[in-house]
Amino acid sequence: MTRPAVLTIAGSDSGGGAGIQADLHTFAAFGVHGASALTAVTAQNSRSVSRIFELPDDIISAQIDSVMSDLRPAVVKLGMLASRRIVELVAAKLAQWQPPAIVLDPVMISSSGAALLEEDAVEALRLLLLPMATLVTPNWDEIPPLINAWPRGLQDVQRVAVSFQRLGVRAVLIKGGHLEGAEVVDTLYDGQSYYQYSHPRIAGARGHGTGCALASAVAAGLALGKPLSEACRVAVEFVQTALRQRYAVGSSDDVYLPLSARET
Repeated sequence: MTRPAVLTIAGSDSGGGAGIQADLHTFAAFGVHGASALTAVTAQNSRSVSRIFELPDDIISAQIDSVMSDLRPAVVKLGMLASRRIVELVAAKLAQWQPPAIVLDPVMISSSGAALLEEDAVEALRLLLLPMATLVTPNWDEIPPLINAWPRGLQDVQRVAVSFQRLGVRAVLIKGGHLEGAEVVDTLYDGQSYYQYSHPRIAGARGHGTGCALASAVAAGLALGKPLSEACRVAVEFVQTALRQRYAVGSSDDVYLPLSARET
C-alpha cells in the first residue's frame, strides 16, 4: 500500500493549533503522508506570539533536500516563511526540485495579530513565489500588499483575481472569512473560470489555524488526484466542519480546530 506525500514548508506553532502542527493533522485526516521542513520556531498560544526564531539556511535546505530526494511529494504546501532570506531560499529550492504542484498560503499575520512575514519579504514573495504556485490562498487582509491595491470586498473579486493573474499566478482561492456578512464566500479563479463556495457564517467562530488547515486540505486533495475546483470545495467544507466543532483547551477560548479527523 502506498500513499502520496505532501511536504509543508512552514513555521512551528508551540500551541499546536496552526503552522506545521495544523498542516500535519490535516494531511493525516485526508490520508496522505505529511512531511515537513521547518522555517521558524514560534513561541505562541491561542492568544499571542511571544518569540520567533528563524532557522539557518543550511538546516532549512537540508530538510527540503531530504524530503524531496526520497519521498518525492506530489504537492508542496508553503506557509510561514518569515523573512526575505527564507523566501529566496525556498524559491531556489523549489526551482531546483520542481515539485508537481505548489499551494502557497501567504502567511503574513497570525490569528492573534502578530506579524509573521517581514515587510521586505512581501516583494520577494510576490516576485519569486507567486509565479511558481499552482494555487495561492490569500485572505482579504493579505491581498493589498500582494497586489498593491485596496479592494472593497466581493464586488471587486474579479478585479482581484485578474490582478493576481497579472503577477503570474495560475489560480487563486480568495478566502472570504474576513469580510462581513451573513454568508462567507470563498472564490476560486483558475485562470479561466470562477467558482464560489458559499456557506452561512458561523456565529462566534474564531478559529486558530484556519488558513493553514484550508491550504493543507487543498494540497492533500490535489495529492489524491482531485481537480483543483473539487479540492477547494472539499477543503472549504473541511474547515467549516472544524469550525463548528472548535474547542477550548487550557485557558483558551473556543478557537482550536479538531483537525485529526474529517467527515466522509
